[in-house]
Amino acid sequence: MRYGFLVALLVIVALVPSDSWAGGGLKVVATTPDYGALARAIGGDEIALKTLAKPTEDPHFVDARPSHIVTLNRADLLIESGADLEIGWLPPLVQGSRNKKVLPGETGRFLGSEGVRLIDVPVALDRAQGDVHAKGNPHFLMNPDNSGIVARRLTERFCALDADSCPVYRENLARFIKRLEQKMPAWTERLAPYQGMQLVTYHNTWKYFAGRFGLRSETFLEPKPGIPPSPPHLAKVIAKMKADGMRVILVEPFQSHKTAQTVAGHTGATVVEVCQFPGGLPGTDDDYFALIDAVVDAIADALGQAAAH
Repeated sequence: MRYGFLVALLVIVALVPSDSWAGGGLKVVATTPDYGALARAIGGDEIALKTLAKPTEDPHFVDARPSHIVTLNRADLLIESGADLEIGWLPPLVQGSRNKKVLPGETGRFLGSEGVRLIDVPVALDRAQGDVHAKGNPHFLMNPDNSGIVARRLTERFCALDADSCPVYRENLARFIKRLEQKMPAWTERLAPYQGMQLVTYHNTWKYFAGRFGLRSETFLEPKPGIPPSPPHLAKVIAKMKADGMRVILVEPFQSHKTAQTVAGHTGATVVEVCQFPGGLPGTDDDYFALIDAVVDAIADALGQAAAH
């Protein structure tokens, strides 16, 4: 973010009325819709919630807008994924907000990655690796088990900031965990027939999901994370898919469907639209469980068709 743009954002903050946040309660900002859904599930009506990224935006490259810095200016709590997912766009917004509550290390700054076992932590870093996250793969909420870990920690943070509403937060957490425990066996059973089958994905978003449900996610349309697919790399992917019988390609709303369809045309694979965020698929607005339901069904249906060939 250029200095001139940051100055412009600061001017906007100064001009916006102090009541830009509607309603009372704990003012919570989530960087992405998955954290927004978890915050709403735990906070309920006790919090006022705003989410910065849209479900159709790539979380690595969110377009910083003046409204974001205004939102952060009066937030009591900022919830982010951590593991450097938002490192390309969030720090300048926090700096511009002039809100000490949401600075790194403050009680008003919550990192979902803390307490989660991350995968793909690089031994060494260099530019040839692409947009590799130094702290590990940040897409861990695609493993539903991790949603429970994050929800428990988020509840404690809500209680630390708003002790009066703590009983409500704990009650909401209990409902969330109960629903998670009820859902997990059904998700596992739905995908059980396809143990060991391989998913081709655009980005390495789905490795946690695949690992949790006994699938494999090792082949990506990107040659390196964050680097656009190149013809030589896609030729290698196509050859590998043909050799190994891979017939399912996952693509998200903000990724190149044209590229996925081109690869599918050469391999006979099915392109499946999925999304890591509530609201990115029909019927999943603000509901983490509805999102996982939709993703599990879409992938299971596609793998079922692939297994029949």
